[in-house]
Amino acid sequence: MRREFKLPDVGEGLTEAEIVRWHAKPGDTVKVNQIVVEIETAKSIVELPIPWDGVVSGLMADEGQTVDVGRPIIAVDTDEPDDTAGNGVPQTEAAEDDRIEALADDLVPRPPAEGAVEPGAHGSPAPKEERQAVLVGYGVKTGSTKRRPRKSRPDGPAQAPVIPAAPEPPVIPATPVANPSRVEVTAPSGPAAPDTPQRVAVLAKPPVRKLAKDLGVDLTTLAGSGPNGSITRDDVHAAAEQPAPRAITQPGEEERVPVKGVRKMTAQAMVASAFTAPHVTEFLQLDVTETMEAVRRLRTIPDFVEVKVSPLLLVAKAVLTAARRHPMINSSWDEAAQEIVVKHYVNLGIAAATPRGLVVPNIKSAHGLSLPELAAELGRLTETARAGRTQPAEMAGGTITITNVGVFGVDTGTPILNPGEAAILAFGQIRDMPWVVDGELAVRKVTTLALSFDHRIVDGELGSLFLRDVGAMLEDPLRMLAWS
Repeated sequence: MRREFKLPDVGEGLTEAEIVRWHAKPGDTVKVNQIVVEIETAKSIVELPIPWDGVVSGLMADEGQTVDVGRPIIAVDTDEPDDTAGNGVPQTEAAEDDRIEALADDLVPRPPAEGAVEPGAHGSPAPKEERQAVLVGYGVKTGSTKRRPRKSRPDGPAQAPVIPAAPEPPVIPATPVANPSRVEVTAPSGPAAPDTPQRVAVLAKPPVRKLAKDLGVDLTTLAGSGPNGSITRDDVHAAAEQPAPRAITQPGEEERVPVKGVRKMTAQAMVASAFTAPHVTEFLQLDVTETMEAVRRLRTIPDFVEVKVSPLLLVAKAVLTAARRHPMINSSWDEAAQEIVVKHYVNLGIAAATPRGLVVPNIKSAHGLSLPELAAELGRLTETARAGRTQPAEMAGGTITITNVGVFGVDTGTPILNPGEAAILAFGQIRDMPWVVDGELAVRKVTTLALSFDHRIVDGELGSLFLRDVGAMLEDPLRMLAWS
């Protein structure tokens, strides 16, 4: 019996995905749950298993093709009998759809670990979050004045007569004229006389002509909106505000990169976050010489031999400790319910740069991990992200995020909040700098932290206290023991 496997929704309202790589071809024998294709969703690359045993009879989408959810992508000939009703439709079609949905459910984000508090706890269901592709920006401002045909003077011809003259800038007659604001300027004539300049009457007062010159506007190209078709200041301003024509480029000078997958979702999320949550950023420069010494000593302890110990590990531990001391920093804004949801668990997000774009997987229930366990999870999360294997469930449900911009050799930045979170901490590079210690100048290891937060939830005092606590623990790592 021929069966067609349809692209499933692997979670969070997926509407389409790109076929990245096929792991089967026509004629191949496949088994139940064998991975047959990799797809790229708006968040990550996902491997899809086949729900039947059989032989692949056809691939219904090419690699690199974007396919809508619900569209068949691969056909398999199975050994099952062709059990159809009178209308030719398999009677088990609903059952097959259930099996495919069950496979897709394995890829859907799971709730936090037992004991974690989710929005909608205490008997009330969590409000369903709507996914909206919000793109906010600024377009080109168009002129408020519309062009219209130039009107002729009631007491004269519609166009000034052609007067031979040398190609010069606008000429003001030396002899008195009836209307001082009517000035004749040189403009190219028609194709019959390409070398003969032609005077075209332009109605504009001297201040308007000066404004046009300052703004680089050619008055001969405008149709005036003033009396008798005269050009006004508004006409000049409107012309100046119009976008300049695009420069003509040669082949190979520009490259167009399709915006899709992770990069498309990141762009939509960042725009939505930047124009929804009122961002505030605070900065703190501090001496982390003791933290660097603690990192060196941790690397010699047997419990950390199998894991990577870096300054980011202690930054993560400091953020977890400070979040426990200031729970409101680890919360979200529920616009529909007009409530602040304070979360007593921490799913710690770590922003990771990958060839496919920025992803922010998070460590589930990071607040309950020991330091060696936290180090192991940081290493696993980073390796998975760089390999492009981060799953949607690993990027869902984050509560607070760290972005390590120091790995790029910069001191700090103003990070944008991960949607649904109240705070994000940027960790800058650590470098040798002069520092005053006990009244004496010394060379110390110094870094800069930047904390961006949602000012609807976190006011300046709370943001400052949280940032100061993180800094204090990095200046003296023993405080982590005292405050844990």
